[in-house]
Amino acid sequence: MSGLSATWQSIQGVGTLSTTRDGGVSKPPFDSLNLGLHVGDNSQDVLTNRAHVNSYIPNPAVWLNQVHSADVIRVDEGFDFNQTLTGDALYTQLYNQPLAIMTADCLPILLTSSDGQEVAAIHAGWRGLAQGIINNTVSYFKHAPTNLHAWLGPAIGADQFEVGQEVVATFTANNPALHDAFKPQNNDKYLADIYYIARILLNQRGVVNISGGEYCTFSQKNQFFSYRRDGQTGRMASLIWRK
Repeated sequence: MSGLSATWQSIQGVGTLSTTRDGGVSKPPFDSLNLGLHVGDNSQDVLTNRAHVNSYIPNPAVWLNQVHSADVIRVDEGFDFNQTLTGDALYTQLYNQPLAIMTADCLPILLTSSDGQEVAAIHAGWRGLAQGIINNTVSYFKHAPTNLHAWLGPAIGADQFEVGQEVVATFTANNPALHDAFKPQNNDKYLADIYYIARILLNQRGVVNISGGEYCTFSQKNQFFSYRRDGQTGRMASLIWRK
């Protein structure tokens, strides 16, 4: 199985893994390491893929029913690991408990405190970003935002993410700093830079240590799933845990 790791520097005691589409058993169009049970793939194939990922991490991951919200779930000693909760970010201070976020164009954001004692994973689609998913997740941390590190995982690139005027208005009406994230096209549409949006929102919340953001799920077909490109397709996962 091929995978990526967060590229932040000097963080001790934190594990990360961001999967690609390679190394699983799912058949086309979900080939091959599809980790989403909700996309129409054979469920046993997905569970086999998840078990394969589990062999690389200290314990089975916590998964969410993601709905493009700004809701954050805390995973603590009282958490029921037999249920799948609805939300779009996970936070924990527990040791060896991986948190998983699924994406196929949306932006996965992994967060950790500089001492590795607090970690979080965010599913940051444009709706979640607009609703405040970054602010809500950062608010769970006891550490000051300036002591947090963020890694931006594989998402759709700035040359491929076409949106309408309503999306532009949603972001820029009360945040003029986001105007530069949108490039007008000749068809009354805009190209949106989701990495730029996330960086600005993280900076505005006080998070200045940011890495990643160099991939494009849409363009890199052999490496990543992309909903915008293929419609029916699989899901990658980005995971983080405190060692």
